[in-house]
Amino acid sequence: MPTFKLKSQYQPAGDQPKAIKKLANGLEKGRPYQTLLGVTGSGKTFVMASVIRHFGKPVLVIAPNKTLAAQLYREYKNFFPANSVNYFVSYYDYYQPEAYLPITDTYIEKEAMINEEIDRLRHRATSALLTRRDVIIVASVSCIYNLGLPLNYLASSLHLEIGQPITRGDLIRQMVKIQFVRADRDLKRGFFRVRGDVFEIMPASENVVYRVELIEQKVKKITLLPKPQALAGGQAQGVNFGKLKEIIIFPPKHFISHQPQITRAVKEITKELKERLKYFRDKGFDLEIERLSRRTNYDMEMLQSIGYCHGVENYSRHLTGKLAGQPPDTLLAYFPRHKNNRPDFLTIIDESHVALPQLKGMYQGDKSRKETLIKYGWRLPSALDNRPLKFSEFKERLGPVIFTSATPGSFELKNSSQVSELIIRPTGLVDPPIEVRPVFDKKKKQSQIDDVIAELKKISRLGERAIVNTLTKRMAEDLYSFLGQKGLKVNYLHSDVPTLKRAEILTDFRAGKFDILIGVNLLREGLDLPEVTLVAILDADREGFLRNETSLIQTMGRAARNVKGKVILYADNITGSIKRAISEVGRRRKKQLAYNKKYGITPQSIQKKVERLIDVEN
Repeated sequence: MPTFKLKSQYQPAGDQPKAIKKLANGLEKGRPYQTLLGVTGSGKTFVMASVIRHFGKPVLVIAPNKTLAAQLYREYKNFFPANSVNYFVSYYDYYQPEAYLPITDTYIEKEAMINEEIDRLRHRATSALLTRRDVIIVASVSCIYNLGLPLNYLASSLHLEIGQPITRGDLIRQMVKIQFVRADRDLKRGFFRVRGDVFEIMPASENVVYRVELIEQKVKKITLLPKPQALAGGQAQGVNFGKLKEIIIFPPKHFISHQPQITRAVKEITKELKERLKYFRDKGFDLEIERLSRRTNYDMEMLQSIGYCHGVENYSRHLTGKLAGQPPDTLLAYFPRHKNNRPDFLTIIDESHVALPQLKGMYQGDKSRKETLIKYGWRLPSALDNRPLKFSEFKERLGPVIFTSATPGSFELKNSSQVSELIIRPTGLVDPPIEVRPVFDKKKKQSQIDDVIAELKKISRLGERAIVNTLTKRMAEDLYSFLGQKGLKVNYLHSDVPTLKRAEILTDFRAGKFDILIGVNLLREGLDLPEVTLVAILDADREGFLRNETSLIQTMGRAARNVKGKVILYADNITGSIKRAISEVGRRRKKQLAYNKKYGITPQSIQKKVERLIDVEN
């Protein structure tokens, strides 16, 4: 029986059969790095799904942002409905990291708004990795951040089965020990409720409730109940989800420690604190002494009393027993390994030309911020070990890797033992034609905004979709307001929009609730929006990160899934990036048109069902 069961109405076509065979053979031969160079709309995800079915091992898919991760999650979930497909991204809707600005003597406390739904999905991902093999995790680059100790997370899980001897008091103590909170009335994730010998437990990974009934100090019955909204007055109302023979309940926090570990950690933290205070005393830094001793002593009191404290991850080195400088355990540590300790999973790095630079730069940025906190007495030096992986450490923790991108970077091309191309689309679609128009047309005496409004009105009348790409978030918001005043149905999308809201906006856009989507950097890589017939790039001649060759090709590609697709670049000067981007698109168009002519193919727009990207449970 295959581990992964691929469900699809499509059969490989165009360049797909050749790419699937080539990549699968590469995995069989143990090639460490391969690249899939696929143009927009060529079916890269379908190709990778076919490779996953062939490989038959757990998979980590890394995307450069949460929006693309959400789209990939939905696509893989549709391809593998019978398998465990999961979404793992940063659970912050808002995040202000702890920092200190010595120039102005300003301490910025860590401030975050945790999205409970994303936290649930993260727990579902780690729980799946520890209980089954048919697992795909679609993650953002935040997956290389510290995530506690997998062995603690697994060892702390509570296994209950029918007939198992356990007393009421022992079960209560075990639930509290693994950081569950006892509730008197309403249940929510990570809480449990007790009525006599009946326990109602809501795990961190699912919006369900387990009812465990004890009789004569044994587990007599385990029942899966509806969501907590269906519970009233302490009694279950509605449908009984059914009886279970056993359950595994994982801790509601990834940073979980047992009492012996906490006792050992407090001793080590005390030693480090004494050494650091002596250092400050020798320097005559009285303020730093007061800061550090007050905070650290308070944190140790919290650890000893409840097993947790605010910012507990900063003490992760002591809690896990690691040595100074040792890499942290991240999501990658939850994936299986061979007996020889080699990674036993496949990694796909999607839109690798963006994701890899992000992965390379995360460690240094985190280190710089932490060093300032340590220098001025806000944190112990061991806080440096709560960090993302260095890129070299990241590579060491991977098995075979496949990079996917329409514009792979130098690292991929240099390190890949083979590159598979997807230029010919199964639909026969060719890359969209490109037109360059002036930012300010002197003859017509109108700006790019005047011109793009005229184009957008045509789109709106036809019931089609358009993307307008701006240089800044402020410009996107201002243009959104201006176009709204003109009576156009419009919305915007950028990195300040909450994670789940982004997915909702994209779904509404495809469904026709509005016709025009304005954005900056998120409206580029990988977004699958087949209804889009126009991509307008404002200020295309502003050479830089947002207007280089790669960015232009990626943004223009959003119009490549529709036979009516076209691109307008607003530029007064034809920059080198514009020339190279137009040249590369022209090369691909020539190859695609020749293929269509040879085989008598009539291009067809991509047809794709409009559906929610993320499974949000109420």
